[in-house]
Amino acid sequence: MVGVEFFGNFDLASAAIWLFYIFFAGLIFYLQTENMREGYPLEDDDGNEAPNQGPFPVPNSKTFDLPHGRGSVTVPSPENEAAHRRNDLALARTSKAAGSPYVPTGDPMADGVGPASWAPRRDEPELDGHGHIKIRPMATLPDFAHSAGRDPRGKAVVSGDGEVVGRVTDMWVDVPESLVRYLEMDVNPEGQGNMRLIPINLCRIQSDRVVVKSLYAHNFAGIPATKAKDAVTLLEEDKITGYYAGGTLYASEKRLEPQI
Repeated sequence: MVGVEFFGNFDLASAAIWLFYIFFAGLIFYLQTENMREGYPLEDDDGNEAPNQGPFPVPNSKTFDLPHGRGSVTVPSPENEAAHRRNDLALARTSKAAGSPYVPTGDPMADGVGPASWAPRRDEPELDGHGHIKIRPMATLPDFAHSAGRDPRGKAVVSGDGEVVGRVTDMWVDVPESLVRYLEMDVNPEGQGNMRLIPINLCRIQSDRVVVKSLYAHNFAGIPATKAKDAVTLLEEDKITGYYAGGTLYASEKRLEPQI
Protein backbone atom coordinates (compact mmCIF):
# COMPACT_ATOMS: atom_id res chain seq x y z
CA MET A 1 0.00 0.00 0.00
CA VAL A 2 1.18 3.52 -0.81
CA GLY A 3 0.52 4.87 2.70
CA VAL A 4 2.32 2.03 4.45
CA GLU A 5 5.34 2.25 2.15
CA PHE A 6 5.58 6.05 2.51
CA PHE A 7 5.35 6.24 6.31
CA GLY A 8 7.41 3.14 6.66
CA ASN A 9 10.40 4.98 5.17
CA PHE A 10 9.60 8.50 6.49
CA ASP A 11 11.11 9.77 9.76
CA LEU A 12 8.14 11.37 11.55
CA ALA A 13 10.29 12.37 14.55
CA SER A 14 12.69 14.25 12.29
CA ALA A 15 9.77 15.98 10.54
CA ALA A 16 8.27 17.02 13.89
CA ILE A 17 11.50 18.57 15.17
CA TRP A 18 12.11 20.43 11.89
CA LEU A 19 8.56 21.78 11.93
CA PHE A 20 9.19 23.01 15.47
CA TYR A 21 12.44 24.71 14.36
CA ILE A 22 10.62 26.47 11.53
CA PHE A 23 7.78 27.55 13.82
CA PHE A 24 10.20 28.84 16.47
CA ALA A 25 12.23 30.79 13.89
CA GLY A 26 9.02 32.36 12.59
CA LEU A 27 7.96 33.25 16.13
CA ILE A 28 11.29 34.98 16.80
CA PHE A 29 10.98 36.91 13.54
CA TYR A 30 7.42 37.99 14.39
CA LEU A 31 8.22 39.07 17.95
CA GLN A 32 11.34 40.98 16.93
CA THR A 33 9.63 42.88 14.13
CA GLU A 34 6.66 43.74 16.39
CA ASN A 35 9.19 45.05 18.91
CA MET A 36 10.50 47.44 16.23
CA ARG A 37 7.31 49.48 15.91
CA GLU A 38 8.82 52.38 17.89
CA GLY A 39 12.34 53.78 17.76
CA TYR A 40 13.17 52.45 14.28
CA PRO A 41 14.88 52.94 11.90
CA LEU A 42 17.91 53.40 14.14
CA GLU A 43 19.74 56.72 14.12
CA ASP A 44 23.25 57.81 15.00
CA ASP A 45 24.17 60.55 17.49
CA ASP A 46 23.60 63.24 14.87
CA GLY A 47 20.08 62.11 14.00
CA ASN A 48 21.00 60.48 10.70
CA GLU A 49 19.88 56.98 9.79
CA ALA A 50 22.39 54.49 11.15
CA PRO A 51 24.20 52.34 8.56
CA ASN A 52 23.68 49.13 10.54
CA GLN A 53 19.97 48.49 11.05
CA GLY A 54 20.27 44.86 12.06
CA PRO A 55 18.99 41.71 10.32
CA PHE A 56 15.27 42.36 10.80
CA PRO A 57 13.18 44.72 8.61
CA VAL A 58 10.96 47.46 10.02
CA PRO A 59 7.34 46.16 10.05
CA ASN A 60 4.51 47.68 8.08
CA SER A 61 2.48 50.37 9.81
CA LYS A 62 -0.37 49.29 12.07
CA THR A 63 -3.00 51.48 13.74
CA PHE A 64 -4.01 50.81 17.33
CA ASP A 65 -7.20 52.23 18.86
CA LEU A 66 -6.46 53.48 22.36
CA PRO A 67 -8.91 52.74 25.19
CA HIS A 68 -11.19 55.24 26.94
CA GLY A 69 -11.59 57.51 23.91
CA ARG A 70 -7.97 58.61 23.70
CA GLY A 71 -7.78 58.32 19.92
CA SER A 72 -5.45 56.07 17.97
CA VAL A 73 -1.77 55.72 17.24
CA THR A 74 -0.08 54.45 14.09
CA VAL A 75 3.30 52.75 14.43
CA PRO A 76 5.77 52.87 12.90
CA SER A 77 5.11 56.28 11.39
CA PRO A 78 7.08 59.54 10.99
CA GLU A 79 4.35 61.38 12.91
CA ASN A 80 4.69 59.11 15.94
CA GLU A 81 8.48 59.34 15.93
CA ALA A 82 8.30 63.15 15.68
CA ALA A 83 5.88 63.30 18.62
CA HIS A 84 8.35 61.38 20.80
CA ARG A 85 11.47 63.26 19.76
CA ARG A 86 13.22 66.11 21.56
CA ASN A 87 15.21 68.25 19.14
CA ASP A 88 16.05 71.12 21.48
CA LEU A 89 18.48 69.38 23.83
CA ALA A 90 21.01 71.77 25.36
CA LEU A 91 23.96 69.45 24.83
CA ALA A 92 27.32 69.77 23.12
CA ARG A 93 29.42 66.93 21.79
CA THR A 94 32.90 66.64 23.30
CA SER A 95 34.48 65.07 20.20
CA LYS A 96 33.75 64.27 16.57
CA ALA A 97 34.34 60.59 17.20
CA ALA A 98 31.23 58.42 17.21
CA GLY A 99 30.01 57.58 20.71
CA SER A 100 31.69 60.59 22.33
CA PRO A 101 29.93 61.89 25.45
CA TYR A 102 27.83 65.04 25.47
CA VAL A 103 28.02 67.80 28.08
CA PRO A 104 25.22 70.20 29.10
CA THR A 105 25.42 73.73 27.73
CA GLY A 106 22.87 75.29 30.10
CA ASP A 107 21.08 74.33 33.30
CA PRO A 108 20.86 70.54 32.90
CA MET A 109 18.06 70.13 35.46
CA ALA A 110 15.87 72.75 33.82
CA ASP A 111 16.79 71.52 30.33
CA GLY A 112 16.07 67.89 31.23
CA VAL A 113 19.30 66.27 30.02
CA GLY A 114 21.65 63.65 31.43
CA PRO A 115 20.35 62.15 34.70
CA ALA A 116 17.57 64.77 34.63
CA SER A 117 16.31 63.69 31.21
CA TRP A 118 12.66 63.00 30.48
CA ALA A 119 10.69 61.60 27.56
CA PRO A 120 7.85 63.48 25.81
CA ARG A 121 5.06 61.21 27.00
CA ARG A 122 1.35 62.01 26.65
CA ASP A 123 0.34 65.10 28.62
CA GLU A 124 -2.63 63.26 30.11
CA PRO A 125 -3.08 61.42 33.42
CA GLU A 126 -2.60 57.67 33.46
CA LEU A 127 -5.90 55.77 33.64
CA ASP A 128 -6.82 52.46 35.22
CA GLY A 129 -8.70 49.67 33.47
CA HIS A 130 -12.02 51.43 34.10
CA GLY A 131 -10.92 54.78 32.66
CA HIS A 132 -10.44 56.48 36.03
CA ILE A 133 -7.38 58.55 36.94
CA LYS A 134 -4.92 56.26 38.72
CA ILE A 135 -2.92 58.69 40.90
CA ARG A 136 -4.99 60.96 43.15
CA PRO A 137 -4.51 62.89 46.41
CA MET A 138 -5.52 60.91 49.48
CA ALA A 139 -7.54 63.91 50.66
CA THR A 140 -9.96 63.23 47.80
CA LEU A 141 -10.26 59.50 48.56
CA PRO A 142 -12.63 58.83 51.47
CA ASP A 143 -11.97 55.08 51.27
CA PHE A 144 -8.22 55.49 51.88
CA ALA A 145 -6.50 56.15 55.20
CA HIS A 146 -3.04 55.84 56.69
CA SER A 147 -2.84 52.63 58.73
CA ALA A 148 0.81 51.71 59.34
CA GLY A 149 4.27 53.22 59.42
CA ARG A 150 5.15 56.89 59.72
CA ASP A 151 2.58 59.35 58.46
CA PRO A 152 4.55 62.08 56.62
CA ARG A 153 1.74 64.63 56.58
CA GLY A 154 2.63 67.72 58.56
CA LYS A 155 6.34 66.92 58.68
CA ALA A 156 8.97 69.40 57.51
CA VAL A 157 10.80 68.73 54.25
CA VAL A 158 14.58 69.03 54.60
CA SER A 159 16.92 69.34 51.62
CA GLY A 160 20.27 67.66 51.07
CA ASP A 161 22.09 70.65 52.56
CA GLY A 162 20.01 70.56 55.75
CA GLU A 163 17.63 73.46 55.01
CA VAL A 164 13.90 73.31 55.77
CA VAL A 165 12.25 73.97 52.41
CA GLY A 166 8.61 73.04 52.91
CA ARG A 167 6.04 70.90 54.63
CA VAL A 168 4.19 67.76 53.53
CA THR A 169 0.47 68.37 53.14
CA ASP A 170 -0.84 65.16 51.55
CA MET A 171 0.00 61.80 49.97
CA TRP A 172 -0.86 60.93 46.37
CA VAL A 173 -2.01 57.34 45.96
CA ASP A 174 -1.99 54.95 43.03
CA VAL A 175 -5.60 53.90 43.59
CA PRO A 176 -5.73 50.45 41.89
CA GLU A 177 -2.33 49.49 43.33
CA SER A 178 -3.04 50.97 46.81
CA LEU A 179 0.46 52.48 46.90
CA VAL A 180 1.73 55.95 47.75
CA ARG A 181 3.49 57.34 44.68
CA TYR A 182 4.10 60.98 45.68
CA LEU A 183 4.12 63.28 48.67
CA GLU A 184 2.52 66.67 48.19
CA MET A 185 4.61 69.50 49.62
CA ASP A 186 4.00 73.18 50.19
CA VAL A 187 7.35 74.68 49.18
CA ASN A 188 7.00 77.48 51.72
CA PRO A 189 7.19 76.12 55.31
CA GLU A 190 4.65 78.71 56.46
CA GLY A 191 2.15 77.45 53.89
CA GLN A 192 1.37 79.61 50.88
CA GLY A 193 -0.19 77.03 48.58
CA ASN A 194 2.89 76.66 46.35
CA MET A 195 2.50 72.91 45.89
CA ARG A 196 5.00 70.46 44.42
CA LEU A 197 5.24 66.67 44.35
CA ILE A 198 8.02 64.51 45.79
CA PRO A 199 8.44 61.00 44.35
CA ILE A 200 8.12 58.62 47.29
CA ASN A 201 11.19 56.64 46.17
CA LEU A 202 13.40 59.74 46.23
CA CYS A 203 12.78 60.79 49.83
CA ARG A 204 13.23 59.32 53.30
CA ILE A 205 10.53 59.64 55.95
CA GLN A 206 12.08 60.06 59.38
CA SER A 207 10.44 60.50 62.76
CA ASP A 208 10.35 64.30 62.58
CA ARG A 209 11.09 65.16 58.94
CA VAL A 210 11.10 64.10 55.31
CA VAL A 211 14.58 64.25 53.81
CA VAL A 212 15.25 64.81 50.10
CA LYS A 213 18.98 64.27 49.64
CA SER A 214 19.08 64.67 45.88
CA LEU A 215 18.13 68.38 45.94
CA TYR A 216 19.59 71.39 47.73
CA ALA A 217 17.47 74.25 49.03
CA HIS A 218 17.98 76.45 45.96
CA ASN A 219 16.78 73.65 43.65
CA PHE A 220 13.25 73.35 45.05
CA ALA A 221 11.95 76.46 43.30
CA GLY A 222 12.59 74.78 39.95
CA ILE A 223 10.61 71.59 40.58
CA PRO A 224 8.10 71.21 37.71
CA ALA A 225 4.54 71.94 38.80
CA THR A 226 1.34 70.14 37.81
CA LYS A 227 -1.39 71.80 35.77
CA ALA A 228 -4.15 70.35 37.97
CA LYS A 229 -4.31 70.33 41.74
CA ASP A 230 -5.65 66.77 41.91
CA ALA A 231 -4.00 64.99 38.98
CA VAL A 232 -0.57 64.48 37.44
CA THR A 233 0.00 63.69 33.77
CA LEU A 234 2.43 61.15 32.34
CA LEU A 235 4.60 63.98 30.99
CA GLU A 236 4.60 65.77 34.34
CA GLU A 237 5.56 62.55 36.12
CA ASP A 238 8.57 62.12 33.85
CA LYS A 239 9.69 65.72 34.31
CA ILE A 240 9.25 65.68 38.09
CA THR A 241 11.06 62.39 38.61
CA GLY A 242 13.82 63.42 36.20
CA TYR A 243 14.34 66.67 38.09
CA TYR A 244 14.80 64.94 41.43
CA ALA A 245 17.02 62.24 39.93
CA GLY A 246 19.13 64.83 38.12
CA GLY A 247 19.85 66.53 41.42
CA THR A 248 22.03 63.59 42.46
CA LEU A 249 24.61 64.92 39.97
CA TYR A 250 23.58 68.48 39.11
CA ALA A 251 22.23 69.95 42.37
CA SER A 252 25.63 71.50 43.06
CA GLU A 253 28.88 71.86 41.15
CA LYS A 254 30.57 69.93 43.95
CA ARG A 255 28.60 66.84 42.96
CA LEU A 256 30.18 66.93 39.51
CA GLU A 257 33.56 66.14 41.04
CA PRO A 258 34.75 62.57 41.68
CA GLN A 259 33.33 61.17 44.90
CA ILE A 260 35.25 58.91 47.28
